[in-house]
Amino acid sequence: MRTLQVDLGERSYPIYIGGGLLGKAGEFFEKHQLSKKSPVLLVTDEHVAPLYLETVESSLQASGYTTVSKVVKAGEKSKSLVVYEDVMTTAIEGGLDRRSAVVALGGGVVGDLAGFVAASYMRGVPFVQMPTTILAHDSSVGGKVAVNHRLAKNMIGAFHQPEMVLYDVDSLQSLPPRDVRAGLSEMVKHGLIWDAEFAAWCREHASELLALDPEALGYGLTQGCAIKAKVVSVDEREQGLRAILNLGHTLGHAIEAIGGYGEFLHGEAISIGMAAAAKLAVNRGRDAALYQETVALLQRFELPTAMPRHLDEEKLIGAMMHDKKFKEQQLVFILPVAIGQVEIVSDVALGEVRRVIAELKEEEPHV
Repeated sequence: MRTLQVDLGERSYPIYIGGGLLGKAGEFFEKHQLSKKSPVLLVTDEHVAPLYLETVESSLQASGYTTVSKVVKAGEKSKSLVVYEDVMTTAIEGGLDRRSAVVALGGGVVGDLAGFVAASYMRGVPFVQMPTTILAHDSSVGGKVAVNHRLAKNMIGAFHQPEMVLYDVDSLQSLPPRDVRAGLSEMVKHGLIWDAEFAAWCREHASELLALDPEALGYGLTQGCAIKAKVVSVDEREQGLRAILNLGHTLGHAIEAIGGYGEFLHGEAISIGMAAAAKLAVNRGRDAALYQETVALLQRFELPTAMPRHLDEEKLIGAMMHDKKFKEQQLVFILPVAIGQVEIVSDVALGEVRRVIAELKEEEPHV
């Protein structure tokens, strides 16, 4: 088992990465002195529940914890106020109090939803992340929790750090190939924003990662989590440096939104967004090789890098204008300077974005 630390003073917490950890959930709860007198709410989805819910419930109950479970539909559409209210009803009816922990057992959607419930139930209760996807190695770290509005992604949310992240890599073996590819998009992102050597390692080990090789996965997830932890430790509430984690997200979130939060997986949309950011950087004077290298890396993981031609340009622009980073007809973009280095650019005009969208629509789809 590997252990990392997110250093946030009194809100610091560990990330545990290893095999068989879900079956030891009760031991970790005891280690972190979570209350046995208060019910624990387990939030998961319909895909994860049949695989791992009983394992976690049994482990917690064997250690003396009382559990209440809520299973939601799988997919981004569960990150809604309607589903949020439904989970809140389960929490109230289940008798949760201020010492109760809320557990997110699943991927990024479950993590964001359960985290927002934990952040707002009785003005905040303990929260535990148990990610079961590759994508969640990014979303489970850092304390960003939210639900979507129909006009914009993650518009309703909070910062609420977990007590711990319990990452059982054995759970990744059950992922469908499309989810594996989409999840690896965020791993690649960490290399692109912070560590050129890690980006090169990802490129060299793409086939092992796609095949879910345990050794490659363990190393890649640890490095990705470590980069995220470093950035969050410096800037917990995204006042500066933490914004670099949004590489590809300004346009990527817009793609998700106009796709109805169902046509594109998060990692797929972010991959297109990262290709767009590299193209925008080149249009602003960076060497053309930067775009070529970025696209080649993403395509090693069978990720999309061209803009789907059926997506309406004005709808994409409209969705970006609802983004939290839109101000005075300009957007904030994270743009690459080189592989492993990015900059925060706050004066990107809508015309520049329109040009990039048009250029990416001319690219041949890779997948």
